[in-house]
Amino acid sequence: MTDAVGSIDMPDAQDEAASADQDAKKKARKGGKRGKKGPLGRLALFYRQVVAELRKVVWPTRNQLSTYTTVVIVFVVIMIGIVTVIDSGFQHVVKYVFG
Repeated sequence: MTDAVGSIDMPDAQDEAASADQDAKKKARKGGKRGKKGPLGRLALFYRQVVAELRKVVWPTRNQLSTYTTVVIVFVVIMIGIVTVIDSGFQHVVKYVFG
């Protein structure tokens, strides 16, 4: 048959046999490296991967850490002040309306 665009080409018997062999090989392999290990092996692999990822992290210096901590504390104090003022305002409105 021709390989023209739009033609309905039926696979030959040899192609079907080769395709069946490839499918059998794909199904025989189960899980790769992780499939061969037991639960403890998988757990050890997980922890090794966690340690490898943590080594990639760029940790802040002590100076950067203290700066970031100060910024967060100042922001939280400002937000506490804003919420306190709004809450106090609502309290006065509720007292005025309900008595």
